[in-house]
Amino acid sequence: MLINIDKDFKNFFPKLDFQLRDFQKKAIQYVVEVGNTLCLMPTGGGKSIIYWMAGIECGGTTIIVSPLIALIEEQAQKIKEHGYEVLVLHGRIKVNKQVSVLTDYAMGKITPDFIFVSPEKIATDGYFEFCLDKRQDSIKLMVIDEVHCVSQWGLSFRPFYKRIPEFLDNLFGREKWCKVLGLTATINPMELKDICLTFRIDSKNILKDNILMRSEIQLHVKKFGNENEKEEYFWNLVERHKDEKILVYIYRKKGERGVEGLAQKAKNYGYKAALFHGDMTAKDRMNIIDEFKSNRINMVFSTNAFGMGIDIPDIRVVIHFMIPESAEQYYQEVGRAARDGNGANAYLLYSNKNIEVKRNYFIDDSFPSEDKLREVYKNVGKKAGFKAFQYFDNEDIKDCLPYYIGCGLIEIVAKGFSGISEAYEIKDSEIETLYKSTRTKGFVKTCSRNNITPKDFADKIYSGVLTGKVKFNKPLERWLILKINDSEIFDKQMKQMLVDINTKRQYKHELLDYFVYLIENNNESNSLHQEIARYLGMDKHQLNRIYKTADGNQVRSKSEVIICDLLYAANVNYKYEELLEYEEGEQISPDFTIYMRDGSKKFWEHIGMLGNEDYDKNWSRKLKIYNKYFPEQLIKTYESGALAKDAKNIIEGFAK
Repeated sequence: MLINIDKDFKNFFPKLDFQLRDFQKKAIQYVVEVGNTLCLMPTGGGKSIIYWMAGIECGGTTIIVSPLIALIEEQAQKIKEHGYEVLVLHGRIKVNKQVSVLTDYAMGKITPDFIFVSPEKIATDGYFEFCLDKRQDSIKLMVIDEVHCVSQWGLSFRPFYKRIPEFLDNLFGREKWCKVLGLTATINPMELKDICLTFRIDSKNILKDNILMRSEIQLHVKKFGNENEKEEYFWNLVERHKDEKILVYIYRKKGERGVEGLAQKAKNYGYKAALFHGDMTAKDRMNIIDEFKSNRINMVFSTNAFGMGIDIPDIRVVIHFMIPESAEQYYQEVGRAARDGNGANAYLLYSNKNIEVKRNYFIDDSFPSEDKLREVYKNVGKKAGFKAFQYFDNEDIKDCLPYYIGCGLIEIVAKGFSGISEAYEIKDSEIETLYKSTRTKGFVKTCSRNNITPKDFADKIYSGVLTGKVKFNKPLERWLILKINDSEIFDKQMKQMLVDINTKRQYKHELLDYFVYLIENNNESNSLHQEIARYLGMDKHQLNRIYKTADGNQVRSKSEVIICDLLYAANVNYKYEELLEYEEGEQISPDFTIYMRDGSKKFWEHIGMLGNEDYDKNWSRKLKIYNKYFPEQLIKTYESGALAKDAKNIIEGFAK
């Protein structure tokens, strides 16, 4: 399907007064015309407009899977303001309301353009899947925001992201998925491979923004001999930036130098500070975000819970009081700053003790031990057969379940509920028979007594709810129905789980080691930005584009910033380093391609390094090409203290 993106953008979003970047247009085009696509772009790079446009271009309904309620609410509100119908489903919305709107959707009473959901809802809510199945033909695109969460190799792995392919299989059939778009800002090589395999994304459909660097953020790294020195330096930093918006990452909640301890100290010192971590309620976290946005507080001490998708444009300072686990975690968290495109500072404060604590406690303790795997399984796998399991009730089981599934001890066979004892009105004879078949009316017992599979039983109840033939006193809870294949862990299964755990642990150690190597061998901000961008897969030709212009371009020198800003101020249409073919298959890239009002082009070269032998040779070669193929089209400026005046005179000549 061929599309005119620029024209459609103006039609679909007439209230937006900016132009899509070339990368955004390319990503939209790939999704619509090619298929499953993975899009890597920097934090604050405008990914939301990509899936807005791609969803509308594909037609029908787009499902967006997002990891944070705050992000879901924010994005849903923004797109509603443009007149599109949006359905939002997450844990803070009353379940009976969710059942009601899902019923209306399944019955065709509403047809949203976009459905925003959490990965947990996709993985555990059977009624959600049942209702979407009724309208599957109208679902054209699945967007997975923060798609790196799907990979078991990354810091941000969330097991429920791993269930999304199964959801797509159930909805469409294994080979008949709708189109899939994955979006992320940071990803390591193993995550990239894992994600492409999971979502059937061809390597040619991996799109990387030319500019993954956040060079508007000045990176400062300082190593200390002990924690007392570090804390003293930290408070001096806070005082230096006390009138700016500051985000402090610590990673541990408790203790004198944890989130709670340092936040309390900051308050005692008179700073407008708050704490933020995952054990707080969603409402409390949202209140902190709102207070931070509105400047009622200007300092937040947080674990890595303050991360993906939280869009506060004017954070000017990010301080890491402890070392992050990897380069990608560091860069993602640093990226909380300067989302408005203005300058910011990021400070990483660490010691050798921090590195060892990160390795021995944060990494190693994030994996279950053999003893824990055996102990937890005693409660889950007491006997083989089916079991209804309320996933969110037990953190230990949540930690271990992926490994039990991986070695075949357990299978997830259905998304269900505890039972049907709360049914108060039944107008379906088959469901009434099921209801009367047991005394307790529990899910598993009812299936067993009636020789019915868990999936079929759940679907019968969901069908009754949808048609109004069965009503419940309380909403159906979100339960998983497990099939326990073995009542104990055998040596072969334990060995498989431990090999899996040790492989992942070693990989995380390597990520930490590499990050330590980066920060200890790149003391200057630009070089650290470049090395991280190289690691994240940025084209090496783009690594020197470290200076940002007024119109959002990133260029290689401060002199080119002057030229770009003057062109932008004069409203001259130009492209930076746009490829120019002079013979078939042969190209050069002018510094600036100027699109003249009469339809012609000029090519502007800023000659900034005369005297450098390699530079001189390359410039001589380019000059011959211009003289032969593009006579009278070359504009030249030279490095000098009068550059701004020279460039202004040239630009003023364009209007004559």
